[in-house]
Amino acid sequence: MTRVLHVSDLHYGTREDPAMELALTSLLERVRPELVVASGDLTHRGRRDQHERAAGFLRSLGVPVLAIPGNHDIPYTFPARFTRPWEEFERLWETTEPSYRSDGLFVLGLNSVRPWRHQSGALRRAQLRRACETLAEAPAGAFKIVTFHHHLLGAPWRSTKKPVSDRNSVLATLVDSGAQLILAGHIHQAAVSERREFEVTEGDVRAVVVSIAPGLGQPRPRRRGEARGLHVYAIADEAIAIETYIWRVDDWGLTAVRRFPRGREPLSVDPVP
Repeated sequence: MTRVLHVSDLHYGTREDPAMELALTSLLERVRPELVVASGDLTHRGRRDQHERAAGFLRSLGVPVLAIPGNHDIPYTFPARFTRPWEEFERLWETTEPSYRSDGLFVLGLNSVRPWRHQSGALRRAQLRRACETLAEAPAGAFKIVTFHHHLLGAPWRSTKKPVSDRNSVLATLVDSGAQLILAGHIHQAAVSERREFEVTEGDVRAVVVSIAPGLGQPRPRRRGEARGLHVYAIADEAIAIETYIWRVDDWGLTAVRRFPRGREPLSVDPVP
C-alpha cells in the first residue's frame, strides 16, 4: 500500500492555525505517506516571508514534498508580477515543474499559472508534450500522478472560478500519456470523480481519477462553501481509496472514503447480506 497526502491552498499570510499544523503532524504519523503533494497557493500574496513560512511548515512534516505554484504564489505588484513571477518560489523549491520518482510512484508537477490572468490558468502544448515524454520514463508498474493548481472538475458547491483552459484536451492528453490520478486545488472545495463518471467513453478504457483537494488554509473565514481539509490517497494494486479529512476545530475528522478501480476492470462488489 502506497499513500500520498494532498494539501492545497495553504494561503500563508492570512490566518495561520498552530493547532491545525500540530494536528497535521499527528495525522501524518498515523497515515505514513510516502509523499506530500502541495498543489499551489502556498502563500496569499507571493511575498518572501510568506513563501518562507509555507516552505518551513511543509518541510517540517518530515516527508518528501512536491510543491507547485498557484496564482497566489506570484507577486501582486507591477512590474515584478511579469518580470520575475517565479523568483521566490524557485528560490525555495528550485523549479515550478518538479517530479518525484520511486519504484512504485511517479509524480509530475505542472505549472498552470499565467501572470497576466488573475484567477484562470492554462497548460501550453509544449508543457503537455514534455509531460508525455516525462511520464513515458516512469518505471514499469509505477502509479502515475500529475498535479497542477487549476481544477478540471467543477465544485459541488458554488464557485465562479474557471477551470484550467481547454480542459477536455488537457485531460485527454494526460490520460493518453498514462496518468492514473490528476490532482489540483484552487476552488477550496473537494471534488473527486473517475473519468467515466463524466466523460463519454467507448470500448476498453483505463480508469483515471480526478481529485480536487479542499483548501488547507481559509483566507476568507466568513465565506460559506470553503471547507478546510485534505486528501489521503491509499494506492493498492487493483484500486485506489481516497480519504477526505476535514478540520474540526481541534482535530482532523475523516469525512468520506471513496474507492475507485485501477486499470480497465470495474471494482468487485461484495454481495449484500
